Amino acid sequence: MDETLHVVVPAGIDDLARPSGGNVYDRRICAELVAAGWTVAEHHAPGAWPDPRPSDEACLDALLGTLPARAVVLVDGLVASAAPDPVLRYADRLRLAVLVHLPLGVTAPARRASEAAVLARVAAVVTTSAWTSSWLVDHYRLPADRITAAVPGTDAAELATGTPSGGEVVCVGAVTPTKGHDVLLKALTEIRDLSWRCVCVGALDVDTTFAGRLRDRVAATGLADRVVFTGPLTGADLDAAYRAADVLVLPSRAETYGMVVGEALARGLPVVATSAGGVPQALGHGPVGTPGALVPPDDPAALAAELRSWLEDPDHRARLRLAARAQRPTLPTWRDPVDRISRVIGGLS
Repeated sequence: MDETLHVVVPAGIDDLARPSGGNVYDRRICAELVAAGWTVAEHHAPGAWPDPRPSDEACLDALLGTLPARAVVLVDGLVASAAPDPVLRYADRLRLAVLVHLPLGVTAPARRASEAAVLARVAAVVTTSAWTSSWLVDHYRLPADRITAAVPGTDAAELATGTPSGGEVVCVGAVTPTKGHDVLLKALTEIRDLSWRCVCVGALDVDTTFAGRLRDRVAATGLADRVVFTGPLTGADLDAAYRAADVLVLPSRAETYGMVVGEALARGLPVVATSAGGVPQALGHGPVGTPGALVPPDDPAALAAELRSWLEDPDHRARLRLAARAQRPTLPTWRDPVDRISRVIGGLS
């Protein structure tokens, strides 16, 4: 292929202090597209995405203006949806596709009109889950044939060892209201009579006010020795956190897919999560059953009841562990989304 694919990503894509599923996805897709034969020119858009300053939008405008006419450009939705004016300005000059992780309109309805306008004008839309594709069709009336779902892949990983009691709980995600750590804390408070320890892995500086209140509440409830905040972990440190765990808990209020679900299942870890967004698709149903349990979002009582069942019933734990381990060979690889995205950008070429 002799045509260059230009990819516009947030400037913080490689910030180890703020790892995210979206950044991991973008980084992996860029690498895999190169491996598949594409010439990829990566452009980092500086800015406080998804809440850019006027100077950030001006930088994006200048960046898009430097690209050759009719260039094929894949723009991360965190940038495109947050800065609609520059994208709309170049929608006719460039062949634009937008990669939508979590639509901004899911958590910020005031942004729906501008986001819908951007996605309606670009040549193609790629999403990271079937749920997101359906949401865009339902809420923005986008034609379904202009949207391609490219579900994240997973990498093979070492099997988690676990403990006989099942009491080692891990929660992976930035400490923000969207990820529902406050819901998790309420649930854990309801089962404080049981033996467990919860390790929360994720950035504490995305919403410092929320994170501070949460940590104060942990101290006030007397759980400071049982609820641990590690900050962000990557590489071997993240592997070690998964390896020591018995179960992943994902208490999100909104979630496009939930890449951490795939990371847990790759290690044979069962998952207790909310049914938000694309999480049910990520959890799936394997050869010997569902490798976890789903509860309604924002329902600490339901989450507490499911965790109590996990901790008190050895047979229940054994069934979920068996299902999680059986699902490992069936998980999608990164070849799957790369093939889908290649077809989309190939069509634009």
